[in-house]
Amino acid sequence: MSSPTKGTVAGRPLALVTGATVGIGYELARLLARDRHDLAIVARSETKLRQVAEQLSAQHGVDVTWVALDLSVSGAALDLHRRLAGRAVDVLVNNAGVGVFGAFAEADGDAAVRMIRLNVEAPTHLTRLVLPEMLRRDAGRILNVASTAAFQPGPLMAVYYATKAYLLHFGEALDEELHGTGVTVTTLCPGPTATEFQQRAGMEDSGLMRHLGVMDAASVAKAGYRGMLRGRRLVIPGLTNRLGSFSVRLTPRRLVTRIVRRIQQE
Repeated sequence: MSSPTKGTVAGRPLALVTGATVGIGYELARLLARDRHDLAIVARSETKLRQVAEQLSAQHGVDVTWVALDLSVSGAALDLHRRLAGRAVDVLVNNAGVGVFGAFAEADGDAAVRMIRLNVEAPTHLTRLVLPEMLRRDAGRILNVASTAAFQPGPLMAVYYATKAYLLHFGEALDEELHGTGVTVTTLCPGPTATEFQQRAGMEDSGLMRHLGVMDAASVAKAGYRGMLRGRRLVIPGLTNRLGSFSVRLTPRRLVTRIVRRIQQE
């Protein structure tokens, strides 16, 4: 863990952002820094973290603490919380996530377990760790980055789609539990977005990426950030994504599953 890039300024809110060096996570960190939040940014690459910390601190004059940590390791969320040394988190952005493209029976079993730890265990544990302090202060915002994958089963990415469904349901239920407390939970469900995710998942040539509209990370982050500030429970950027997500509610699930598989295979 690094020291803050500048001296700590009393009274400035702290935002904890996971997966903050690229894509949606980086854009969200940039928006938070612009609005005068100190940052604690988390990712696996120490080199990228240093670069982002120095950039955001220089551009916006905020403290940026970075933590190089693999959140797919069980217990990593508790380790992260301890490294923050009791600093109160005002905004938690659970953005870190990974996917693997391919038939489940042929997939790396260990990779599937790591995906569940990163996509499900880490955000759940981090939320549980920071939430009590938010409730004591009657203020706090939590932003979970899920996906439009959350709205239907996803053959050829079965575990990934399931983890995003969990994150969506978890966020919606928790926001209802917290109604009237001053703490809100927003779930951001983007469709295909131009980030490093597709390359890491091995799905650059999948039908999903070739046939559906791809948004840029900055636009997705801006929509999610605005929704979070307004206390919205669910944000789905892009008209096509919104229509697709709600249309599955009116379509038999078996048919939806077949359509998703066909899209991914084409």
